[in-house]
Amino acid sequence: MTMERVLNLLLLRFGLLVGGSVVLALLVFAVALMLRRRGKLGEARRYAAPAARAASRWLDGRDAARGRGGSRGVGAVAGAAIRAAARRLDDGDGCGQRERGAGR
Repeated sequence: MTMERVLNLLLLRFGLLVGGSVVLALLVFAVALMLRRRGKLGEARRYAAPAARAASRWLDGRDAARGRGGSRGVGAVAGAAIRAAARRLDDGDGCGQRERGAGR
C-alpha cells in the first residue's frame, strides 16, 4: 500500500512538471508570435540576447566548477534550452544560419 502511494505521488509530480513545461512553452511561443506579428521581435531579441548569453556563461561556469563537462542535474534541460536560445539569438537572420557576406 505504501509503495503504491509513493509511485502515485511520483507519477503526479512528473505529470505536473511536464504539464507546467508544456504550458510555459506555449506561453513563450504565444508571446513570440505576438511580438512577430507586431514587428517587435527584433527589438525583443536585442533585449533578450545579453540575458541568454549571461545565463549560458553562468551555467558553463557552474558546470566547470563542479568538474563536469555536461550537466546531468535537475537543470540539465533548462541549461540546454538556455544555451540553444543563446545560440539562436546570436544568429543574424534568425533562421539558424549566421549572416553571410554580400558576395555569397
